[in-house]
Amino acid sequence: MTATGAEQDAAGSTARAWLWWGRRRSAVLDVGLAGVSAVECALQGVAFAEQAALPVPFGVLFGLAVGSVLVVRRRWPIAVVLVSVATTPAEMGYLMAVVGLYTLAASEVPRRITATLAGMSLAATFIVTFVRVRQDLRSEDFGAWYVPLMAGFMSLGLTAPPVLFGLYIGARRRLMESLRERADSLEQELSLLADRAEQRAQWARQEERTRIAREMHDVVAHRVSLMVVHAAALQAVALKDPQKAVRNAALVGDMGRQALTELREMLGVLRAGEGEPRPADKPVPLAAVGAAAAAAAAAAAGDGPSLADIEVLVGQSRQAGVVVELAVQGESRDYAPEVEQTAYRVVQEALTNVHKHAAGAKVMVRLAHREAEVAMQVENGAPGAAGAASAAGLPSGGNGLVGMRERVTALGGVFVSGPTDLGGFRVSAVLPDRPQAGAPRRPEAAGAAAPRVTPS
Repeated sequence: MTATGAEQDAAGSTARAWLWWGRRRSAVLDVGLAGVSAVECALQGVAFAEQAALPVPFGVLFGLAVGSVLVVRRRWPIAVVLVSVATTPAEMGYLMAVVGLYTLAASEVPRRITATLAGMSLAATFIVTFVRVRQDLRSEDFGAWYVPLMAGFMSLGLTAPPVLFGLYIGARRRLMESLRERADSLEQELSLLADRAEQRAQWARQEERTRIAREMHDVVAHRVSLMVVHAAALQAVALKDPQKAVRNAALVGDMGRQALTELREMLGVLRAGEGEPRPADKPVPLAAVGAAAAAAAAAAAGDGPSLADIEVLVGQSRQAGVVVELAVQGESRDYAPEVEQTAYRVVQEALTNVHKHAAGAKVMVRLAHREAEVAMQVENGAPGAAGAASAAGLPSGGNGLVGMRERVTALGGVFVSGPTDLGGFRVSAVLPDRPQAGAPRRPEAAGAAAPRVTPS
């Protein structure tokens, strides 16, 4: 309760052999003040011994003992002030009284105790000063007001300045401690924010890798799958039907050129946003590449595939020998570019999966234009024995369905896929006419995604 702020500062450091002092200079200062106070009290003890008819050595020893009490001012400031109050009638220990009151006011002692002890010191100083001034001016006439006025000035001069200065230093010290605590707290918060920012950066890099991989998969996989299917058909009919082999070879060439064109467009998107050439030894952060790709893709959204290109997509699968039926319900209208591209990619990836896993199966593509959404469904039957035998053996990365789901849910739509009761596979998706940021709808709604239409 009586520890000062200086002692609190030293509490965090290791106290070697300095008792209650945390720093060497604090101990040197207190010992020096105690020595000066002891000398002062020893000199004043000579006069006290003569007035009290006591031996002079007793007065000197008493003064030395009283003045040395100042050495414990940081540990027991209340004791120092009480000793100074008790020795006030002996007119000794002025330095001890001033330093003791300052230390008491600057410490963490409750303010009511500080006020009580300061009041006691003020009263004791006033009484002693009043008596001494009255004795000295007994033969002179300065008026009845002079003695109490001089006693009040002297008592206030010895009591008020150290108390007020100590209160100021104590408040300043507590303010600095509060600011240090706040600085430490802010440093910890900044460290946490830096860790979270690093986590977000890692998450963003991972998201960009996933998005780039999905784009590359959607752009290249379908074309390459059709090329492999046509190459297998070309190999089968090369000797039997040279004319058909020529047509298949032309189709393979066209699809290869289209795949290269789309790949160049994707690489151009990834390189977009580079205003100035970068040094070769300074790699471009993946997050910056992804941001540039997203911006360029958004700027060129109107040039991407749309719902109108689904008929061409279905025709390409028919040319590869797949039986595909297209059914459209409702009147076609303009959708957001992101919605049209996502719908196209869903149908494209579903047909690619048919080429990979269900060669020779019959495929039904349904497209429905509704009031505020567009629904699509691609369903294939079970692959037949002939189709399985003629399968081209296309590899599968297992990312097609994942990429479709991510695309659809990112726009606020619903995606459901799974096997049918007849051994086939069905992919259904429902997209709003405008991208939404709300929560995804119930998966059950995807069961209604398949429109009941008549073949066109």
